[in-house]
Amino acid sequence: MPPIELAPSVLAADFGRLREQVELVRGAGASVVHVDVMDGHFVPPLSMGPPICEALRGCGLHVEAHLMVERPERGQIEAFARAGAETIVVHAEATPHVHYALQAIRAAGCLAGLAVNPATGLDVFAEVDVDLALVMSVNPGWGGQAFIDSSPARIARLRDLLGPDVPIEVDGGVDARTAGPCAAAGATRLVAGTAIFRAPDPARAAIEILGAAREGAAALAHSTSG
Repeated sequence: MPPIELAPSVLAADFGRLREQVELVRGAGASVVHVDVMDGHFVPPLSMGPPICEALRGCGLHVEAHLMVERPERGQIEAFARAGAETIVVHAEATPHVHYALQAIRAAGCLAGLAVNPATGLDVFAEVDVDLALVMSVNPGWGGQAFIDSSPARIARLRDLLGPDVPIEVDGGVDARTAGPCAAAGATRLVAGTAIFRAPDPARAAIEILGAAREGAAALAHSTSG
């Protein structure tokens, strides 16, 4: 099983202190920085573009761009790869050419991730080869939403489908309460934005989420070894 990783989402960060806040969560154990990109079409809000990835170059964390955009293969993948994204995640619902989009990500020199919304079937993962599978535990588009309680069961089904080696990421409503059940179900990368950057002490919040996830992963390892 891949190691547990914390991926703070800078969507909730103070952009006036972006590098400072990224340094803070890196010191608390984060290994990935998650950049939520929204186009106003696939999801209603607009968010950030390639310049944010450029600003995060050299921050000491793996830069992951989560493209909540329609038809990302029409230029967005290449733009974020040039800007410094190391993993690019696209949505199964956002393009009729999922396989081609994943190929385009790898051709741009990045790891290829595929995300699915809460009501999307998991069968798509049986048809493609991914470096990362992302399960949305809220509907995409807005930070601060409540975690969908059926998400751990969905993660467990995906882990059974993918086997032990592919990283599974969970995004939406992740905090110290929900991180453990997600990891116990098989998630290995946890995205958290509001729960970290809007907390009174972001570093402590990150440490607590990471600790809860590691406890969940240990429980999973114990159950499978028995």
